[in-house]
Amino acid sequence: MTGFEFDAELWLYPGKGGWHFVTVPPDIARQIRVTAEPKTRGWGSEPVIARTGKTQWTTSIFPDKASGSFLLPVKAEVRRLEKLAAGETIRIHLILGG
Repeated sequence: MTGFEFDAELWLYPGKGGWHFVTVPPDIARQIRVTAEPKTRGWGSEPVIARTGKTQWTTSIFPDKASGSFLLPVKAEVRRLEKLAAGETIRIHLILGG
């Protein structure tokens, strides 16, 4: 499994649902496109295992046309456990193939 580590700002999606994301940095996104398995999942998503602080979760990253990168959803439970809020820069450990 391929892993990546980066810092990114946690942001709140302006639509319904209160979803929070981090945008994967462009250089990491390029590496993911080269490394990832052929697209077999919906919307071009890639399964991942993510970790910030001491909290790990399984999710998927999704391609984002606006940024040309991928978006990583950060679950409410993760934000609660790690005391995170939109606007903070957080360290993410990402493993492809979650």
